[in-house]
Amino acid sequence: MIAGMSDTAGRAEETEETEATEESRRADADREGTVREGTVREGTVREGTVREGTVREGTVREGASPRERRARLRERRLAAHRSARRVLSRPASAASLRERLALLDGAGGLYDLDEPGDLYGDGVVEALEERTAALLGLEAAAFFPTGTMAQQVALRCWAGRTGSPVVALHALGHPEIHERHAFSQVSGLRPVHLSDAPRQPTAEEVRDLDEPFGTLMLELPLREAGFVLPDWEELTAVVEAARERDAVVHFDGARIWESTVRLGRPLEEIAGLADSVYVSFYKSLRGYGGAALAGPRTLVEEAKAWRHRYGGSVFQQFPTVLSALVGLEHELPRLPEYVARARLVAAGLREGFAAAGAPWARVHPEVPHTHEFQVWLAHDADAATEAAVRQTEETGVELFFRPWQPAGPGLAVTEVGVDAAGLEWTAEEVTEAVGAFCARLGGAAGGR
Repeated sequence: MIAGMSDTAGRAEETEETEATEESRRADADREGTVREGTVREGTVREGTVREGTVREGTVREGASPRERRARLRERRLAAHRSARRVLSRPASAASLRERLALLDGAGGLYDLDEPGDLYGDGVVEALEERTAALLGLEAAAFFPTGTMAQQVALRCWAGRTGSPVVALHALGHPEIHERHAFSQVSGLRPVHLSDAPRQPTAEEVRDLDEPFGTLMLELPLREAGFVLPDWEELTAVVEAARERDAVVHFDGARIWESTVRLGRPLEEIAGLADSVYVSFYKSLRGYGGAALAGPRTLVEEAKAWRHRYGGSVFQQFPTVLSALVGLEHELPRLPEYVARARLVAAGLREGFAAAGAPWARVHPEVPHTHEFQVWLAHDADAATEAAVRQTEETGVELFFRPWQPAGPGLAVTEVGVDAAGLEWTAEEVTEAVGAFCARLGGAAGGR
């Protein structure tokens, strides 16, 4: 759920939505639902055939349902993205298989490829685990196929140590929105909410929670609230409040890699505040997948036992693990640069919407905390997505890759991310592109 929206049961981050009015929300933003990027069906828009200055409308059968029309729009959007000459980001999920395989071209410089392949977590997997633990300044780390599995294992291990299955977390946290209640359904944990406000929880909320809890879980950054982070003083105060209540602290650090700019501290100092930290290797590092749980060696050893029980002891994982090593080597050092450029892009967006007469449009946070942030409009979501796709098809310039989602009556929201592909944009170019987007959106961009 996007901040300000009511919770929708059964929503899953990386699967196609079943509710027609919400079907492309989060799945389309991260994984693009079940229509794979770059696999546009013949008879609609052929991949790579959208030329600058042309529009390929394709066909939508008469009487098509809203769901079918959204699927068609998604296909156009993905085809336009692949042929665009100017973008703010090139999400890994939109790349072809050939492009993704090319990620490993330089892997031989990071690990001896003449070594035997990994078997059930040894070899190159152990090398990644050691590298991750060192980066975070923690004793040990365990590789997991998914973050959902890693966090369930971490929290059930802490529940055994603290004697409490209660986990205090934000109502907008990933486990509450995107994991189908796995904490309670699979792991016997009981989540309690510190807040549902679109911001990080406060130390006061931790101190004043009206029931005991064994673990405090903090998502850094909190995606659904706009990729927001606390400042360093706020973070240390929240952690201290948990310690006062004899709770352990776990960081959902799927995107903690890019949090150093806002927090003004190195990774090891940030991770050192927590008892355990989960990190993702694909969300910001562009790997093929995978996650790690880092913390005390005794916790990690127990986590590996539970990893086996949960089905996470996989025969061979070297492609994913090598892609993670590549991400740590090449993407991790660039993340502060992406954050800086995102702030410039955000400034250009604000100026562009104001100049286009869309005073209600909002960039949130106004100064992004990471290289990703939200943009809000007082407009129909499908119309905004259509305008964004048309802009890309007609000009070859893509401003909004991710689809706009309904966020209340007359409101739409999308997420913007900046990576290496967006580093050449100036604020003036962003402002100009906003004008072109608003021209296609029509006069209703500024109000309902």
